Amino acid sequence: MEAGFNWLAVLAASVSAMMLGGLWYSPLLFEKPWRHLVAVPGKDKAGSPALIYGGSFLLMVAGAAVFHMFLGPSPDFAFAAGVGFSAGLTWAAGSLWISYLFEGRPAKLYLINGGYHIAQYTLYGIIFGLM
Repeated sequence: MEAGFNWLAVLAASVSAMMLGGLWYSPLLFEKPWRHLVAVPGKDKAGSPALIYGGSFLLMVAGAAVFHMFLGPSPDFAFAAGVGFSAGLTWAAGSLWISYLFEGRPAKLYLINGGYHIAQYTLYGIIFGLM
């Protein structure tokens, strides 16, 4: 990795994505329709929280680190935010949509999950542009 790699920014971006996910999939926003569309059991039956949240966080760190390497050490704020939005829209949500088309999943589920990834990568870009 190059000398300009900013682990603090990567960790900040990863934590921000966890916080965004906590809000996005909460009762305040999309928990009820999301649970209905994917038939996720109640919170007490969803699986090991350590595995779910720990694994998710590690994957977010990996994604944020690679995205940071893609942007470079000191990207312009507007460029980083725009590339974050574009990556979320085309790479993350676009790839998700391809799978959803083949799986016959509902568009509403795509809008919830894809919307999260668009917001996630936009947030990554904002953080990398600021730090």
